[in-house]
Parts: sequence; structure tokens; C-alpha cells
Amino acid sequence: MVTVLESIMLICFGISWPVSVYKSWTSKTTQGKSLVFMFAIIVGYIAGIVGKILSGQLNYVLALYILNLFFVCTDLVLYFFNKKRERLAAQAI
Repeated sequence: MVTVLESIMLICFGISWPVSVYKSWTSKTTQGKSLVFMFAIIVGYIAGIVGKILSGQLNYVLALYILNLFFVCTDLVLYFFNKKRERLAAQAI
């Protein structure tokens, strides 16, 4: 039951990340993004992954942690691309 509840939590949190990646990709801006928040989420997912590995609970929940981490890292990469784009646009003015 604990695994099912943890899965539900990860799925609920995880739904927002593909949406965030899509918004970052299409808007091409960092507006509304928090670098500190993204790093905090990344640290949290890494802690969850390490916790699963150390406890020997290598199940589908670990895959959810990894998938969520992938999307947050993708959003982080887009943040830096968009930040550079904003900086270049500001210099052009």
C-alpha cells in the first residue's frame, strides 16, 4: 500500500513537469521559473532515488522518480537556453 501511495504522489507531482517543459520550449522565456525551486526539486528526486536504491526497493516507483528527474532536468536545461536567449535579445536592443 505504501508503494501505491508513493506512486500516486509521484504521478501527481510528475504531471506538471512535461507541461512545464512544454511551456519553457514554446514561450522561450524564463519568466515564472525559479532556478532555486528547480534545484530543490532535483535534490529531492535524487534523494528519493538514492533512498530507493539503499533500501533495496528497486521497483516501478524508482522509474517514476527517474522519469520525474528527467523532466525537471530538461526544464532546467531549457531555462539556461532561454536565459541565454533573453540575454542576447537584451544586448541587441
